[in-house]
Amino acid sequence: MTAEFEAFAKLIEENGQQQATDQTAPEYQRVTVLGGGNDGRLLAALALAQNLSVTLFSAYGVELRAIRQAGGITLRGAGPIGTFQIDQDSIPSIRTTAELDYAVSSADLIFVTGPVHKHRTYAMVLAEHIREGQTLVFVSARTFAAFESLALLKVGGCMADITVIEVQTPPYWVQADGNTLNLSPCSTTVAAAIPGGRIAHVEALGKIFPKIDSVSTVLQSSLSDAGGAVEAVALMLANSMAAGEKQLPDGAVALAKNQTLESLFESDRVLSVVDAALDERRQVAARFGVRNLPDTATWINAFAGGRCISGSDEATTMLRNAVSGSLIPLQSAGRMTGVKTLVTDSLITLAGALLGSDIATGGRRLESFNVTGADPDAVRRRMESLARGE
Repeated sequence: MTAEFEAFAKLIEENGQQQATDQTAPEYQRVTVLGGGNDGRLLAALALAQNLSVTLFSAYGVELRAIRQAGGITLRGAGPIGTFQIDQDSIPSIRTTAELDYAVSSADLIFVTGPVHKHRTYAMVLAEHIREGQTLVFVSARTFAAFESLALLKVGGCMADITVIEVQTPPYWVQADGNTLNLSPCSTTVAAAIPGGRIAHVEALGKIFPKIDSVSTVLQSSLSDAGGAVEAVALMLANSMAAGEKQLPDGAVALAKNQTLESLFESDRVLSVVDAALDERRQVAARFGVRNLPDTATWINAFAGGRCISGSDEATTMLRNAVSGSLIPLQSAGRMTGVKTLVTDSLITLAGALLGSDIATGGRRLESFNVTGADPDAVRRRMESLARGE
């Protein structure tokens, strides 16, 4: 390891610590949630449970009508329990709208939900509507979400001083039954902000995210995203006959259980593929000074434990999102920093074949936020500069 790289890694740590000392925690009072899917409805209900003013935006008529006709969002299981009303004048409730400009105009805190391609769309559309001092949070952000989103906001003409936060997992895993959301607890989620060091902005999300680990740089939060490897391997390989089955002791009977993503990892051979893919992520992370990443078992639990899959449509969306939002950006970073990502490359190729599309062309790449070049040290310096918000 070069002396220059050691100095780079130390600079990241010291810069994050220095910036963190000057922060005053923001008071988020007016919350807007973009997207009416499971995560969007969950976040709206959790925000209302904290007595915040909440607006939920959806551009889809069918989705919005279903929410309004239900009259409320009901939470069961872990977390706050109860029904949180929709569009009521006499009591605190979640306001719904199909008008994006109205939804974001007075918000302190804006949550962006949905898969990667919706993150991109929102970033471009929001550029004309974001104002000074607002905080934009990408939930289930994947790898390099804050970098790409800020680049797209700037392309759209946004010049405001805003905070962009990426959060790697939702507050709870959700299994939906209509407008009733059955919640399972998530492990601690990693989050960070651009400009770097705005840790107080991240920590202020603790009202809604019961377990949040605010780190000083989005390089660490992005490279903590194990979702792509975990999801891709589980969805594509877990039921392979060649993978073999986990053997039960003589006389033992398998217990009936909910089919969670974590429950698919019952073969040592499948686990070895996950471990190999995650080891490539660890190697790339080390090139950016990020070394304190979890072991494979902890990572699987964080991104798969308690997470249910409702059907083939959700599995297809999950796989596409895993590749475009997690695996491809890791592959891109590996190529620019001299790390071979053979397992990751293979998972991308296999997913493209299964999905019947050239999915690799649509993923996040470092080039999409103006990071290019063949010099690994120059790439590291550029990424660290962007993480600071420069």
